[in-house]
Amino acid sequence: MTDGLGSFPGGLVLDGQKKRSTLTAIRKTPLSKKLILPLQQHIGEPSTPLVAVGDYVLKGQKIAKANGHVSACLHAPSSGTIVAIDDQPVPHPSGLSAPCVTIETDGEDRWIERQPIHDFTALTEHEVRQRLRDAGIVGLGGAGFPSYIKLNPGVHHHVDTLIINGAECEPYITCDDMIMRERAEGILDGVEIMRYALRVKHCVIAIEDNKPEAISAMEMALKQRPHIEDTIVTVIPTRYPTGSEKQLIQVVTNKQVPSHGLPIDIGIVCHNVGTTYAIGRAISHGEPLISRIVTVTGKDVKHAGNFETLFGTPMDELLAFCETQREPGQPFILGGPMMGYNLSGDHLPVTKTANCIIVGVDEPAPDIKPLPCIRCGECATACPVSLLPQQLYWHSRAKDLDKTREYNLFDCIECGCCSYVCPSKIPLVHYFRFAKTETMNQQQERAKSDVARIRHENRLARLELEKHEKELRHQQRKAALAASQANKENAEPSQSDSQEKK
Repeated sequence: MTDGLGSFPGGLVLDGQKKRSTLTAIRKTPLSKKLILPLQQHIGEPSTPLVAVGDYVLKGQKIAKANGHVSACLHAPSSGTIVAIDDQPVPHPSGLSAPCVTIETDGEDRWIERQPIHDFTALTEHEVRQRLRDAGIVGLGGAGFPSYIKLNPGVHHHVDTLIINGAECEPYITCDDMIMRERAEGILDGVEIMRYALRVKHCVIAIEDNKPEAISAMEMALKQRPHIEDTIVTVIPTRYPTGSEKQLIQVVTNKQVPSHGLPIDIGIVCHNVGTTYAIGRAISHGEPLISRIVTVTGKDVKHAGNFETLFGTPMDELLAFCETQREPGQPFILGGPMMGYNLSGDHLPVTKTANCIIVGVDEPAPDIKPLPCIRCGECATACPVSLLPQQLYWHSRAKDLDKTREYNLFDCIECGCCSYVCPSKIPLVHYFRFAKTETMNQQQERAKSDVARIRHENRLARLELEKHEKELRHQQRKAALAASQANKENAEPSQSDSQEKK
């Protein structure tokens, strides 16, 4: 079943811990009385509010517009009244607040007038992308990159293959698995739309071999659509981090995305299955992105499962709905145990990138103080990007940022494999994130300095030009005055001569 597939170096085979959250079907989370919507739930610039406090909005109404090219629109997840536009705590490792729009719901859940497209081929590719941009679709695999951009290869690229990412390799997370089991038809709606927008014929739906129900559901849905040609379900081995975009491409196509490059550089576009489903709903049903499937699991969750949750729903309400044994302020993991992060807020909202909440892992890592590096090389063996984490660690710790760039720091996908296998329990990924942040801060400061230097040089040049022009005008006036004086002197003798003649 894996004939012809490629592979990538390193990686880990982990205990999935997925059964607990796949025993029941997807359920809907009850409507919250207040929905808190951060203006930045995506990579890029925050969206700009289109509403004011006191405005009444309908479900699906656009309440914030995209601000710039890399940005996404925001929509009201339910009908109600805007009660605040201010800074609120958001789900972020920093624990800081950010601008949010707060809606007090009225319980009616009244939709705006939707405009479904029954024949998307009647639209141009540009119109399809514009509708997806207006619908606020972003990558639901965790990154949150605006999806319409990835559907625009431009004139300099040609897309050969569309890959639908159904790997979901990280432990505990099962939202993609369940959406493939229960909503395979909707996913194929999105596949057809993306194939049309990209003008691509070959499409691969990649699913790990530990998801037999999802594989069966997608294959059966494909058989019912014989008109979708050159679209196949490919079963790939279960290994972390196969779900990462570049590693998945390497497994499925045996091609490698170049360092500092993008999949489009080798003619490939990759989208998550949840994103694909959202694209189908946006075009075929006229529904903007206002909710997502969230996995809630862990040993402290009584009714673990997957829940269709409106954006802005406070996470503590979702956890309470699952009868979670959690004290107020008790930390939980947002995301998976490998790439997620700890949060402790009680009223943090569910956002577009919140794919999983874990309360109580089955095998919690002991709180041990890191030991010195013993140079065993296990981190390099486990790295799926073929980096040298040991050297990156030393240079990051010494804040030698130039050296970290020489060792391709920004190729690190922060999968956590190196930290997981480290016998000294050194939090390697934390050092790499710190080095990345410091490097980007330096680049921003350097850019600001360059702007200030250019402005200063332009000012000096302007002052010098003004000085030169002033001297030139002074010389011209002096010359004009001298010429006028000479003319006057020449005129005086002629006047005296004329008087003598008279």
